[in-house]
Amino acid sequence: MSAPLPGPLAGLAPLLEDYGYAALAVLVLLDNCGIPAPGQTILVLAAVYAGSGHLSLPAVIAIALAAAIAGDSLGYLIGATGGRAFVHRWGRYVLLTPARMERADGFFDRHGGKIVTVARFVDGLRQTNGIIAGTTEMGWRRFMPFNVLGAVLWVGVWSAFGYLAGANIGVIYEKLVRYQLWLLIAVGVALAAVGARALVRHLRRRRAGQ
Repeated sequence: MSAPLPGPLAGLAPLLEDYGYAALAVLVLLDNCGIPAPGQTILVLAAVYAGSGHLSLPAVIAIALAAAIAGDSLGYLIGATGGRAFVHRWGRYVLLTPARMERADGFFDRHGGKIVTVARFVDGLRQTNGIIAGTTEMGWRRFMPFNVLGAVLWVGVWSAFGYLAGANIGVIYEKLVRYQLWLLIAVGVALAAVGARALVRHLRRRRAGQ
C-alpha cells in the first residue's frame, strides 16, 4: 500500500498480505465470539485493500458477514450451554448473585434485540453480546435476526468506510476510534437510564403492594 496506515492497520497489513481472506475470516469470527481480536481493524484494512484493487470488495463483505454471524452464533451457543453453570459456580466471586442474574434475564428479555443489534459497534459488547444472550436464555429464533441485522450494519459501515476512505484512512480512522469512546459512554448512559427506570417501576410496584 502506498498510503500511510495508522498503527493498528499497519500492524495487520503483513497478516492480510500473507493470508488474505483467511486472515479476515478468522479474526472477524474470533472478535465476535468472545475472544479479543482485531476483527474490526482487519475489516477496515481489507476494505482499504479492496479500494486499491488488491482484494474484491464483494468478497470482503461476504466473508466478513459470514464470519461475524458465525462468531456471534458461536458465542450464543457457548453462553447457552455453559453460561448458567459458570454463573452458578463463579458468579458470587464477581458479585453476580442469583437475584442480579434474574434482573439481567428480565432486562435482556426486554432489550436484548436492541443490544445484539448495536453491540458490534462497541468494543467489549461486540465480543460478549452473543455469550450474554445465550446465558440469559434469549430465544435462538429471536436472537438470530438481530444477530444478522447487527452483522449487516457493522460490516456495511466499516467496509464502506475503509473502501471510501482510501488514502485518507490514517487520519479518518484515528478520529473514528476517538469518537468510539463517546459512543461507548452514550451506550453506558442509555443502559443506566433504562436500568434506573426499571428500578423506579419496581419500587413503585412494591410500594403499591404494601
